Amino acid sequence: MPNKQLKTLIQSKVSLAPMAGITDYVLRSLVRKYSKSCLLTTEMISSEFLAQVKGGDILKRDENHSPVSYQISGHKPHLMKAAAEYLTPMADMIDINMGCPVNKVVKGQDGCALMRNPELAADLVKAVKDGTDKPVSVKFRLGYTFDELNYVEFGQKMQQAGADFITIHGRTRSQLYSGTADWKSIRKLKENVDIPVFANGDITSIEAAQECLNQSKADGIAIGRGVLGDPTLLYRIEHYLQTGKKLPVPSLEEKLDMLKQHLNEEIILRGEIVGIKFFRKFYPYYIAGIKNAAKIRSILVTEENYDNIIKTLDLLTV
Repeated sequence: MPNKQLKTLIQSKVSLAPMAGITDYVLRSLVRKYSKSCLLTTEMISSEFLAQVKGGDILKRDENHSPVSYQISGHKPHLMKAAAEYLTPMADMIDINMGCPVNKVVKGQDGCALMRNPELAADLVKAVKDGTDKPVSVKFRLGYTFDELNYVEFGQKMQQAGADFITIHGRTRSQLYSGTADWKSIRKLKENVDIPVFANGDITSIEAAQECLNQSKADGIAIGRGVLGDPTLLYRIEHYLQTGKKLPVPSLEEKLDMLKQHLNEEIILRGEIVGIKFFRKFYPYYIAGIKNAAKIRSILVTEENYDNIIKTLDLLTV
């Protein structure tokens, strides 16, 4: 049954990859404004957190967010099952994080640490499957290090455990986000599993998306950092894959309008003081490439007054 659900859900070759502190309710809503069919994914939600705190902004969604996947992390099967049960009414899919490379996550035996423990990883998939009637996906990397490139066997084991869908980042855990994503290697996984595979890593343009698909032979692509500063990217890639026509990259004026909308929505969600501080991480991406970007960024990331922020932004188009 989940496979039938999957065909209904996955109507696009493009998905929004989960990013902690980035793919929140506001960014997901902005991406959905342009792309009506891509798969959205939430930020990583700790199963330990859900066991203690129910609800919160991290779970928020709109009706039009579907299809949306809720990503959970953890290493205790009973908590992962409970998290799946709790999220099922909200989610169209449950995704298990087995790829996060961050130290504090890996040291807790979550994220990419699970690639060194395939048996436990398989148990987690089975537990989540027991906790939901929605499709279950896994996101992982090529391996923990270059000496541990076990992604093909790992993917096969996840499929055997019941996973319906895979997203794979073309780097090892030891690389973090350095170097370049190895799209060609992803092809080996695609050739050795029977479930859909989406490729992830370094997809920042229409051209990169097409090249990734050519090299990986994946069923689709998951876009993470490429969406920063350009919420239209997923839609523009979708449009190209469907029609062969390239829509233009947003102009400076359009990007500044998106920036303001993004900032305003974060303020509505979090309150003015918290929203302004939370948004500081996004400025460099929206204003990248413009004259004196570094100087302007240094002003924006320290400014706490909303009116002054808007005045600074308005000067960029004068």
